[in-house]
Amino acid sequence: MKKLSIALLIVLLAGCAGNSNASSDESGVLRVGMECDYAPFNWTQPEQSDTTVQISSADYADGYDVVIASMIAEKLGMEVQVVKTDWDSLIPSLNAGAIDCIIAGMTETPERAEAVNFTTPYYESDMVVIVRKDSELVGIDDIQQLSGYRVLGQSNTTYDDIIDQIDGVVHMTPLSTYPRMILSLQAEEADAITAELPVANGVVAANPDLTIVTFAEGKGFTVDTSVSIAVSKENTELLNSIQHALDEISFEQRLQIMQDAVDRQPAIAE
Repeated sequence: MKKLSIALLIVLLAGCAGNSNASSDESGVLRVGMECDYAPFNWTQPEQSDTTVQISSADYADGYDVVIASMIAEKLGMEVQVVKTDWDSLIPSLNAGAIDCIIAGMTETPERAEAVNFTTPYYESDMVVIVRKDSELVGIDDIQQLSGYRVLGQSNTTYDDIIDQIDGVVHMTPLSTYPRMILSLQAEEADAITAELPVANGVVAANPDLTIVTFAEGKGFTVDTSVSIAVSKENTELLNSIQHALDEISFEQRLQIMQDAVDRQPAIAE
């Protein structure tokens, strides 16, 4: 899914980590990094519920990633702590010791695999685009039919990279967050935005003026949409423990957890 940017924050993060470098095994707490702004995988809300994890005195994290993180921590006999972290800072934070793992809808890529280790995928989906319901793009089934149109993605992610697979596309300057992308589409600044299917399902459920465009076999984007959990290169013991816990969550359970997250996610707003 999302692609790692070149971040120079690692030195600063390492200097600020301080006592947070204590291992998860020693503290009994599994510190999980995620954006908390990428529904239905993760989001922030003011209300507590059976599926939330508190992230501040006023906010709670919820979503597919939060439930998966909670289940893994429980299987490891640990408490889960969600650390709200900007996308570009996730891997630097992990390698600086500020978090123990990343569960944030992150796809393993060769570049990322040089910096961190990954589990097997914990979710897989399809790549689609979202358009306005009144758009002439409704009903297309080939990404090349987006040629000449303004297509928008999220910065430093595969959402943005794949746009160049469309010949003659107007590749818009990417935006930093998905809620901003939704607003740009609704304001008619963009004609289409890229999305993974679970994200798109949540977006159109919350925004009745938008709809999903899927593509015929062999006519869609060439991209890996599986997502995995990242752990630092040095912490192979934790990687193995998380992998074992993940293996105990069945495919059917994962599908239901995602559907439940889509059903309860809040309306997307900036």
